[in-house]
Amino acid sequence: MAMPGAFVIFGATGDLARRMLFPSLYFLDADGLLPAKLRIIGAARSALTDAEFRKQVEGWVRERAGAFFSQPAWESFVTRLTYAAGDSTSPDAYRVLQEKLSGAEGGALFYLSTSPALYIPIVKGLAAAGLTSPPNGVIVEKPIGNSGRTCDEINSAIAEQFPESRTFRIDHYLGKEAVQNLIALRFANALFEPLWNRHAIDHVQITVAETLGVEGRFGYYDEYGATRDMVQNHLLQLLCLIAMEPPSDMRPETMHGEKVKVLRALRPIRDSELIEKTSRGQYTRGVADGKTVPGYSDEEGGKASDTETFVALCAHVDNWRWAGVPFYLRTGKRLPIRHSQIVVEFRDVPHSIFKGAPLMANRLVITLQPAESISLTIMNKTPTLTQGGYELQPLSLNLSLIDAFKGENRVRIAYERLLLEAISGNTTMFVHRDEADAAWLWIDRIIEGWARTGLKPTSYPAGSWGPAGAFALTERNGHSWHE
Repeated sequence: MAMPGAFVIFGATGDLARRMLFPSLYFLDADGLLPAKLRIIGAARSALTDAEFRKQVEGWVRERAGAFFSQPAWESFVTRLTYAAGDSTSPDAYRVLQEKLSGAEGGALFYLSTSPALYIPIVKGLAAAGLTSPPNGVIVEKPIGNSGRTCDEINSAIAEQFPESRTFRIDHYLGKEAVQNLIALRFANALFEPLWNRHAIDHVQITVAETLGVEGRFGYYDEYGATRDMVQNHLLQLLCLIAMEPPSDMRPETMHGEKVKVLRALRPIRDSELIEKTSRGQYTRGVADGKTVPGYSDEEGGKASDTETFVALCAHVDNWRWAGVPFYLRTGKRLPIRHSQIVVEFRDVPHSIFKGAPLMANRLVITLQPAESISLTIMNKTPTLTQGGYELQPLSLNLSLIDAFKGENRVRIAYERLLLEAISGNTTMFVHRDEADAAWLWIDRIIEGWARTGLKPTSYPAGSWGPAGAFALTERNGHSWHE
């Protein structure tokens, strides 16, 4: 795909555009990474002039950039910005957009930062206006639909206008530095590959914990819940990167192919296994971040609901590398701390020569947020004198990405890398349609099983680590969650 001459953001006055997209584009421009003549066009319903829109974007960028805001960089960036007002379901909006695109050198890249319900109308509107021909491309945010069926409907509508090579399904977790470093950790070092299998690894945990509630988005969240909103995309993508076979190269089709193999190898969870291998919860009134917070149904716009705000799953990848290794997935809102972690726990030593000295299994912890780091816990002798034995304690070998690269004094927004890759036409870091289909197939079976068996979420107080069933899920196998 050729470098675009225009970058169009539908939903340009929304929360994602404000917090992530425009600050990311600003930083890319400040670093000299955007094409010199790239125009950035915001499209939304609000009746704004170009000057009013630019003023809004400046406020958003200043807020996110903080001390890293540069007036000269802004004065360069603002010249790229224009605005196209209009309802994305009306043909008039696309006539305005055509006028804004006139004279742009090269194709256009359209970012759909809107409700998924608008994806098909927008794509059809672009097609009717003649704006989908090569080299134009489209970026779509998760969630793409709320089931395999609706995802397929959206993807089919997109595929009618944009081939896979010009379609970018964005999952911002794939842009995080620690996630990118996971690929390097596995495939740029000879240390781990001989141990990266069922013979050396006991189990894997993937946790994405949030302290926030639904934050005024009850209507959206109640339609999706934690399973559709987080597991189907973020957590399963992380599982793929942990479990995939070494690819032969970094080409998009090679990387996507290895991830699809993992998703297709996920063992279906049968209805009779749902109680043992899944746990759903919904937060009630409690204390989070030192403040009393309402329960889910009492949030702004809330109502009585069976939507889960917490889910934990025990997954198995049925192939030669991972047979018998549990992968525990957990995510939830109103939990005690905000963090995202992958924990790879290795097996115990087969025989201990250290009589009386307790041993802890080696553990690799990859932290994605709030601070990106990698640590490996090993057993070490304490520097003390003892008679007739060793005193041992676990110590961590730590790699803090912030400390290791102190010259990079700004933590990059994950979207920066992904937007740069999309502008460059590289789909490697994006989700292929086959991946989305395979992930939804596995998730749909679980959600449909809950409905068939009448399994509803159990309550947990805000500020806790979820319902009791989440702990029983690991303890049945003799494991416990890493806190």
